[in-house]
Amino acid sequence: MKTVLVIEDELQTRNVFLKCLTFEGFKACGASNGSEGIQLAQKYRPDLVVCDIMMPDMDGYSVLSHLRHSPATAAMPLIFLTAKVTMADLRRGMELGADDYLTKPCTVEQFLSAITTRLQRHEAIRAAARSPQLLAATASPPPATQGEEHTIATIFPDCPKLAAVFEFIERHYQDPINLSDVAQEAGYSPAYLTNLVQEETGFTIKRWIIERRMAQARTLLKTTPAAVRQIAERSGYSDPGYFTRQFRKFHGVSPQAWRQQGGTKSTI
Repeated sequence: MKTVLVIEDELQTRNVFLKCLTFEGFKACGASNGSEGIQLAQKYRPDLVVCDIMMPDMDGYSVLSHLRHSPATAAMPLIFLTAKVTMADLRRGMELGADDYLTKPCTVEQFLSAITTRLQRHEAIRAAARSPQLLAATASPPPATQGEEHTIATIFPDCPKLAAVFEFIERHYQDPINLSDVAQEAGYSPAYLTNLVQEETGFTIKRWIIERRMAQARTLLKTTPAAVRQIAERSGYSDPGYFTRQFRKFHGVSPQAWRQQGGTKSTI
């Protein structure tokens, strides 16, 4: 049974969260302020902490800082609760090591979904850390078809925080995926993931999806005689015209011209 600690100064909100957690089979404990929350975290070692940001005695950032600086609680996943979140709030939380944000008011379904997803992601990371073979298998791209080569090693940066994000893009870049799809798979809220990826790589999720598709397109243009329409489809674009415009935007020339020039990469 997983233990979840809820640190929330509003009694009614805290009780609703605790009741729904208990009903769903979690062991739930609650704290009415930051100081009490830190004590309970050290005592019960919960599997996950949900913490309000705005509290009278100690705000959520201070709570997170205390937890991250103690060896006994440093690895606990933490989800912030907040009435509103700005870009500065997200960056501050990310720098301290927050795992996600939930904006109040949120539904019970959103609350439980965020907790379940984060626990599953945390467990997957722990399992991978215990088994290097499992990590390698998870990160391995699908088999290439004849004439194609995988470029994940050169397209995506080595960033442990975003490993699940890049693995998902690698598996699904040929599908019509978007930010919400990637965020759900990685266990982050879209807003938090957007800022995390921007902070870590300087690019957006959309840009990384396009980068991977363009890498596939270049490979096919260089190594196969396939028509542009076929290459567009195999690179994740259902509309050849849109693919051509996207390719020209990134390379300065059309796909056919790029092929005729010998495949010189000129990404902008």
